[in-house]
Amino acid sequence: MFTSVLMIEKALTSADVEFVTTLHGDEPVSFHVLLQPRGEQADRLLRAIDDVALGELDEAVREGETPEGEEAQTMGERALEVSLQALRTTGDTAQGRLVEDHPLDALRAVVEEVGADEVIVLTDPHYVEEFFHRDWASRARHKVGVPVLKLFSHSKA
Repeated sequence: MFTSVLMIEKALTSADVEFVTTLHGDEPVSFHVLLQPRGEQADRLLRAIDDVALGELDEAVREGETPEGEEAQTMGERALEVSLQALRTTGDTAQGRLVEDHPLDALRAVVEEVGADEVIVLTDPHYVEEFFHRDWASRARHKVGVPVLKLFSHSKA
């Protein structure tokens, strides 16, 4: 069985689930999902710049409405459960947890704990962070000791 640690920031869409579950053909996969809610990971300015870069001006204006704190955690718990259930319906195994602090420390710990074969980082584009190599995937490549695959979410959740 192939073991993947999947880092996400929102609920997986059906397209995302199909994409990650077909990466290894017919080989069964055990997913260990780490979700850090969007409102907990980056400041509003960086999120708004990303929205503008994507041409999503309406989203940039609404960044102030992005849930943070307790509300982000509650939404994150729901997103995690939806994502785990979607992965399980494909026949793969999936377990997960929310990440509250230092996502890369949590990632490294899970990779070591489960003996992961790879890390998949699946997020919306974060242009500012990616340009400066401060995004999760770029930073994880120096921390985890297994291959890190960076994918962009297929659609809005």
